[in-house]
Amino acid sequence: MPRDRGRSIAVLRRAVEWGVNHIDTAAFYFSALRSANELINRALAPYPDDLVIVPKVGPRRDESGAWATWATPEELRGQVEENIRQLGLDHLDVVNLRVNRTGSIAEHFGALADLREQGLVRHLGVSNVSAKQLAEAQGIAPVVCVQNRYGLDVRPAGSEEVLRVCGEQGIAFVPFFAIAGEGREQGASATHDDAVTEIARTHGASPAQVRLAWTLQRGPHVLAIPGTGDPAHLAENIAAGALRLSGAELARLDSLHSVGCSPG
Repeated sequence: MPRDRGRSIAVLRRAVEWGVNHIDTAAFYFSALRSANELINRALAPYPDDLVIVPKVGPRRDESGAWATWATPEELRGQVEENIRQLGLDHLDVVNLRVNRTGSIAEHFGALADLREQGLVRHLGVSNVSAKQLAEAQGIAPVVCVQNRYGLDVRPAGSEEVLRVCGEQGIAFVPFFAIAGEGREQGASATHDDAVTEIARTHGASPAQVRLAWTLQRGPHVLAIPGTGDPAHLAENIAAGALRLSGAELARLDSLHSVGCSPG
């Protein structure tokens, strides 16, 4: 999380001015200095009508910031209410259940479905799920989005199936770490495959823009949530949405994606 509070607020405001209308967040995104939800509230409230703020619930951190145990189904209501409070809302348009297990998610997702029936949440999504878990969730309540790790050089096992199922069923597929890849929270590597570098040079773009453009062109149902606190990177990320790669370029990058398949 950027340390410069003023710059963070400015980036959020500029993003919305430039047409960004989907913001990923969570009450557990905080540091000793500030929280993501507090920054969003300060920068953007009262919120534009078309802005969709999408918190995640599931993981828990103690007051020191250390990761604690995951929330029980009964504790999810408190997490939803905390996001509502921090953001200054009376409900959440969408909330994602972040999953940390390979088995059933029925109890946790069912608890969120109950909150949806009560009006605290309008729509439900899931994060870090398999196709089987997605199907299980859909048997309980409608799923509007899936937020999984996915990118040019990382393809967790089963991710292509999830991508395909989402496209067939009209569910938004929202990759995280689309630019960072295996770098995850540390960010993208400074070195890139020759194909990425050459395609970037052809388009007068950066390698990060090529990675993001490739991700977005995986299907009309694919979105992306590249994080940044840098105004210049924000401009690059938004511009990547207009970068159109040719069929030959996509095929070349697809081959990298297959080679870079990750088992987890």
